Amino acid sequence: MKNTFGQSVAVTLFGESHGSEVGAVLDGLAPGLLIDEDFIRHQLSLRRPEGKISTARVEADEFRIVSGVFEGRTTGTPLCILIPNTNTRSKDYTKGLPRPGHADYTAECKYHGFQDYRGGGHFSGRITAALVAAGAIAILALRQNGILIGTHISRLASIPDRGFGDYVADIEALGDSRFPVLDTKVESVMKRQIEEAASEGDSVGGVLETAVIGLPSGVGEPWFDTVESVLSHALFSIPGVKGVEFGDGFALSDMRGSKANDGLRMENGKVVTVTNHNGGINGGITNGMPVIFRCAVKPTPSIFIEQESVDLEAKQNATLSLQGRHDPAIVHRARVVVDSVTALVLCDLLALRFGTDFPDA
Repeated sequence: MKNTFGQSVAVTLFGESHGSEVGAVLDGLAPGLLIDEDFIRHQLSLRRPEGKISTARVEADEFRIVSGVFEGRTTGTPLCILIPNTNTRSKDYTKGLPRPGHADYTAECKYHGFQDYRGGGHFSGRITAALVAAGAIAILALRQNGILIGTHISRLASIPDRGFGDYVADIEALGDSRFPVLDTKVESVMKRQIEEAASEGDSVGGVLETAVIGLPSGVGEPWFDTVESVLSHALFSIPGVKGVEFGDGFALSDMRGSKANDGLRMENGKVVTVTNHNGGINGGITNGMPVIFRCAVKPTPSIFIEQESVDLEAKQNATLSLQGRHDPAIVHRARVVVDSVTALVLCDLLALRFGTDFPDA
């Protein structure tokens, strides 16, 4: 059972959707990093459901940091964050009747029926609250070293947003946006699509696009620990993520090399690329340009349309009519999870490249 990610800076997740608490342990952090609890609260608020486009289960996320912090700074020892679950409704879930698209059946196969099935248990998106809290610490540490991360809804239900323009301005604007789009005119259109799907008992998915600026060149390892492979490993751990591409991704396969290659130039004594089709990474190593990637997020599997399932105890086919409180879309809430996971991965990669005291306190 593997619930820890990272080599130098590592995060461990624990808890279940309807258990008493979820949480995370961060190990390998440099001592002296600033802990801003208001910023952690802000990041958690970006993940919190709101209105008709989200689940009715709203948790206060009153987190506690129980170790690894003294007088507002990290001590360098393991930092543990606990977040209580206070708004559960376990009667909405039935053991032995797996929900299509969820991990109910595969959890049964792995844990032989001993898993906590309520609300998806350890597989629930609820666990990402702990990731966001831990990620907030990493995001602040990176910011203090000039590294910024921003994610927007590139596409939702086939409705596109504009791409990144002024990276700094766009990332700053996204940091306070509960519905992260760069073109504010598409927000109401996207929300209508979510509400329409919800009214029909259905759900929608989308694509998130992330930009990272300020990363130094030379970060990453060849072959098995490339920036793409390590980031993808972590990003695919986010519930609902079914695809990751860097730069122009699959579109590169339709280009000629003369277009796909990013020419090199000198600018103010620094090497830059003329274009960024490869997303700021060559040979698995950062080249100093913005790192760009996209995550495909599938439609929420919890829908209120009757579905085919099986009764695992009776060993016969069954029909499932879902009960409970569920998101008609998770794309807007998953944005801050992607930012958080990205920050944790980058802190680990930077520590491996420059030492455990990077980022500096």
